[in-house]
Amino acid sequence: MRFAVLLSTVTLLFAGAAAAHPPPKATPALERVDGIGGFFFRSKDPKALAKWYADNLGVTQTPTTYTGEAWRQAAGVTVFQPFPANTTYFERPEQAFMLNFRVKNLDTMAAQLRRAGAVVEVDPQTYPNGRFAMTHDPEGNPIQLWEPKP
Repeated sequence: MRFAVLLSTVTLLFAGAAAAHPPPKATPALERVDGIGGFFFRSKDPKALAKWYADNLGVTQTPTTYTGEAWRQAAGVTVFQPFPANTTYFERPEQAFMLNFRVKNLDTMAAQLRRAGAVVEVDPQTYPNGRFAMTHDPEGNPIQLWEPKP
């Protein structure tokens, strides 16, 4: 009988404690994006600029119908990094973005762009994550080329 009274008392204590401090609610799993589905920006001459990206970098132009094939990028690392508003990394203070494209062979891509008239500055240093170069599209938007380290 003493055991039953003791058990009842312990049960009431735990029940009271549970009511005063309910268990934390389970938080739902965070839904995540799968990748970048598009990059949209202003241009003085959108048709000419889209053609330049297709002709010089292989970025397929956006199809004009839903049955057309859009540009598919290779799977790989994508860095999504906001920079401070006063960064000088994008060169011009009014420049709000900089594209970074992964390339298989930085030297080959730099030579190709130079043949097309672009100025390309290849960084002579190799970093732990690979090699880099800087160039610009015809409207002056900065483009960083990145050859990831194998």
